[in-house]
Amino acid sequence: MIKYYNRKNNKYEIEKIAGDKYLNWIYSSPIGMSLLEIIIKKKFFSKAYGYFCDSKASRKKINTFINDFNIDASMFEKKVNEFKSFNDFFTRKLKKQFRPIDIDSGSVISPGDGKLIAYENIKLNKIVHIKGGIYKLNELINNKDIAKEFSGGTCLILRLCPTDYHRYHFIDSGICTETLKISGDYYSVNPIALGKVPEIFCRNERKWSVFDTDNFGRALYIEVGATCVGSIIQTYKPKISVTKGDEKGYFKFGGSTIIMMFQKDKIKIDSDIIYQTQKGFETKVVMGEKIGCKI
Repeated sequence: MIKYYNRKNNKYEIEKIAGDKYLNWIYSSPIGMSLLEIIIKKKFFSKAYGYFCDSKASRKKINTFINDFNIDASMFEKKVNEFKSFNDFFTRKLKKQFRPIDIDSGSVISPGDGKLIAYENIKLNKIVHIKGGIYKLNELINNKDIAKEFSGGTCLILRLCPTDYHRYHFIDSGICTETLKISGDYYSVNPIALGKVPEIFCRNERKWSVFDTDNFGRALYIEVGATCVGSIIQTYKPKISVTKGDEKGYFKFGGSTIIMMFQKDKIKIDSDIIYQTQKGFETKVVMGEKIGCKI
């Protein structure tokens, strides 16, 4: 059971998890953990499922998925019967009125939909996750020089579950570098898995880039893959000016994570998000929503 904080109604809610029975079995039983290490965490497993989700045959999953998780189809740019595959549905675009962007230049917005935790005054060699994992920023991006820029700064971890909108966006206007890829495994990023497998974010495949923002200094984007994530697709053009809210990329099928780092004394995250993180809860946010402000 995963409890999170819904800041819109000031209540705690229980997340409905896609494939929760399988996740619990895989990460809680000796046989499941053996299969995880031998097959499930491997790239070929996620790629194979990704190929299926790209096929016409996968379309039959769409209506069941929408109904099981009460997804509001009125938000979609396309009609449900226009999706060519499950991945076409999974990477769906939404009508702009359903994800308004807080355009105030001093507002920090969420880069995507999901459950958010935030840490301030981070130590580069000991970024402690809500589920007890400890990560080193240098090991996340394999670059000591870039990592040093974010010492004492702010870390955001946004977890996207399979039912979420899976496109991610720029949190400010500015210019982004090219994306670098680090190969790795494909463990689930669900809290069930985070509590069982150490340093998942440093073990999974990930991509990273540095974003020179107009208002918040330099920010680091790290997109982390997960089980059954067919691909992490970047749709932006490197070294070209972007506008706040512009799309950066998207994840194909599967839960995923976006990690963002900000330099010291550049931003202040909203107090309710910090408070919930300290209590051990993620906060539900959507793309474009204000989550903090410029210092």
